[in-house]
Amino acid sequence: MKLFNTLSRSLEEFVPLDPPRVGLYTCGPTVYNFQHVGNYRTYIFEDVLVRTLKTAGYQVRRVMNITDVGHLTSDSDTGEDKLELGAKREGKTAWDIAAFYTEAFLKDIAALDILPADVLCKATDHISEQVAMVKKLEAKGLTYTVADGVYFDTGKFSRYGRLDPARLKGQKAGARVDVVEGKKAPEDFALWKLTPAGQKRHMEWDSPWGRGFPGWHIECSAMAMKYLGETFDIHCGGIDHVPIHHTNEIAQAEGATGKPFVRFWLHGEFLLMNAAKMAKSAGGFVTLADLKAKGFDPLDYRCHCYTAHYRKQLDFTWELLDSAKTARRRLREAAAAVKGEALKPACAEHQKAFRSAVEDDLNMPGALAAVWDCLRSSVPPGSKRAFLEGAEKVLALGLFKEEAQALLSPEEQDLLDRRAAARSAKDFKLADQLRKELEGRGIIIEDTKQGQRWRKK
Repeated sequence: MKLFNTLSRSLEEFVPLDPPRVGLYTCGPTVYNFQHVGNYRTYIFEDVLVRTLKTAGYQVRRVMNITDVGHLTSDSDTGEDKLELGAKREGKTAWDIAAFYTEAFLKDIAALDILPADVLCKATDHISEQVAMVKKLEAKGLTYTVADGVYFDTGKFSRYGRLDPARLKGQKAGARVDVVEGKKAPEDFALWKLTPAGQKRHMEWDSPWGRGFPGWHIECSAMAMKYLGETFDIHCGGIDHVPIHHTNEIAQAEGATGKPFVRFWLHGEFLLMNAAKMAKSAGGFVTLADLKAKGFDPLDYRCHCYTAHYRKQLDFTWELLDSAKTARRRLREAAAAVKGEALKPACAEHQKAFRSAVEDDLNMPGALAAVWDCLRSSVPPGSKRAFLEGAEKVLALGLFKEEAQALLSPEEQDLLDRRAAARSAKDFKLADQLRKELEGRGIIIEDTKQGQRWRKK
């Protein structure tokens, strides 16, 4: 298997530290609002990675964090904590906000058939680990304290910024230091923020430096090393995490241990809407609920994500999503056509093409091409079934699942049940009448050897 490593900026053969075990950390959501479909593009590519590793025979231990404190509205250590801001917006506590949007996120990833993490860890459950890590950095002389909090001194870490060298080269000499008073350099970052005098936050803890809360970056390094060790195999996230969040994770982790932190860094590109990055900060974004309201299954969006490589930007329009919905419907129809066939050995040629694509840095457009090639071929239906069932372990498009009955109203379900009974009683005149009534409601019926199937227009 070959993966593109952001650290080396090259395609490398992946061999885990301790075969067949693979340690994987994926940055999770900041739970102050609903996640948008741009966020979910990253989680989908990470899920494809997990599934591909598992089908290749690896034992994957995936850790995902829940950021429920410390993520400020500015990447430069200024502004409000996003959870506190969400609490003000909705008139709730930050704890209530975190609980509500964590649950919403978990429901969404289930709808996208994203495998759950082996360890789902919250920043607020690991305050002691984060404090211990800051103390270790302090003991090594890599921190300084100002009125605002404790900062990592990047000037004392010679390897700082190697994940994104272009960012540091682009900084002008003598550039204005960030507005945080006492901060030595723009790239220095907060490890522990102090609660301002006279203020009371929803989320704050005692520490050796005073009452406050952890910086955003420290949680990932502390929790990743707790569950995966000081050095592990793969760390994933969105491309926007490269210049700051992941760069800072490396600095504080390697500053604390003196060991390499992560061997492979994988990053997914942006989803674009109207030629701009989809972002909550822009004031408008599309959620899974918006997709459902327009009649799309979340797996239609998953299928759309496969039309571009994860390291390429992907456009989002309702027209493109409709095309993905049609493509997924055709795949489901092909799966339904062979579902009852006796399994035969899958075509080795198509299997090899599919596996070669997914193991070539998760090339999902190539993997889908291999699927279509198989379906158009003359191989026996039982072989197509075996191939599709194997491919579905990576695709996770619900190819062999029945459509959710919840998509039907009680009246529509009654019509379907009555039609099935009419066909069973060989009352084909009534069955045809009910078919027409269902078509008038936008429900298309197909009669198969396994019984009637339906889909919505």
